[in-house]
Amino acid sequence: MSLFDVLGSKARLKIIRELSSEPRYVTELAERVGMDGKSAVHHLSILEEAELVESYRTQRRKYYRLVKAVELHATPADRTFVLHAKRAEVEELSEGER
Repeated sequence: MSLFDVLGSKARLKIIRELSSEPRYVTELAERVGMDGKSAVHHLSILEEAELVESYRTQRRKYYRLVKAVELHATPADRTFVLHAKRAEVEELSEGER
């Protein structure tokens, strides 16, 4: 699936917007973007396959965090669209914070 296809979903864009501020666990994320848990997991799976998000576990919760910055450059003169994703700086949690 191309990056355009991955980001062509309003639901996935909402998830990315939420994860841009801080990592969230699945239930919290689903509530914040207004979808059921099964739908959220489906979209998170697609984002994870595209390597835009990654997950980690803390005790009984699975958290997701955004790991790539995504930029879209569109220029009308030559009708060029460039969608680029690059690894974002991810702050590692210490064992005490997990």
